[in-house]
Amino acid sequence: MTVDRHDPAGRVAAHHRAGSGTVRIGYPIDVREVRVVARRRLTPRMVRLTLGGPALAGFHTYQADDHVKLVFPDPDGTRRDPVPDGRGMLDWPRPLPTTRKYTVRRYDPAACEIDLDFVLHDGGVASAWADAAAVGDGVTIAGPPGAKAFPHSYDHYVFAVDATALPAVARWLEESPADVSAHVVAEVDDPAERDYPLAHRDGVAVTWLVRAATGSTLAQQVGSLRLPAGRAFLFAAGEANDIRPLRAWSAGRLDSLITGYWKRGVAGLED
Repeated sequence: MTVDRHDPAGRVAAHHRAGSGTVRIGYPIDVREVRVVARRRLTPRMVRLTLGGPALAGFHTYQADDHVKLVFPDPDGTRRDPVPDGRGMLDWPRPLPTTRKYTVRRYDPAACEIDLDFVLHDGGVASAWADAAAVGDGVTIAGPPGAKAFPHSYDHYVFAVDATALPAVARWLEESPADVSAHVVAEVDDPAERDYPLAHRDGVAVTWLVRAATGSTLAQQVGSLRLPAGRAFLFAAGEANDIRPLRAWSAGRLDSLITGYWKRGVAGLED
């Protein structure tokens, strides 16, 4: 299947202004060598790494939940990075190298920098790398591959997320219209994660949940919201099973983008 990758900035902006529903807009995909230029602990369980370098000139990211793949070397240190195929995509070696997806929290084209926020947890390849990464360390990133763009013109938005999707919500709050109306329901594993920085917006209500030992209450809390009149949009992202009930809840009620970022017991979930 051929993907149209021309003028992604203009096409995403047009959809933000006057589109309907969610559309996929492809970006020219590249692979880049970057270095850690800063690190900041956001909460006891989350660290922000700022990656930079001249390779980030011309980086494409126009939607708040855009992601890159971090490409890790083999256990023996061998690098098997993808290479551009000359058609705006990448050729990947087989077997595939170990990769993990992370949301682009910020892109500064003038400084050639991006921010990635990592939830720290035991046993994670990317989490272990981020926890140990020092300024000057290098890493390969691939993408973003494109946007799942949704308009900025809905009357109201609902965000149902866990900690892994907080960077997408934070970026969306900074980039959305000044008069936006939204509910953000965020479920975290530890009360300290409620310190994750989200921009204050007058029309946005934020509800923090701490995940109980008996399981997630995220979908239940979202289902109990009293939505205002008008067209609404649901963005749900996080642990795949926790957000799954929202697919049925949203059907016929509001437009939606629902993405499982990860799944308990599964490494490198693709959704």
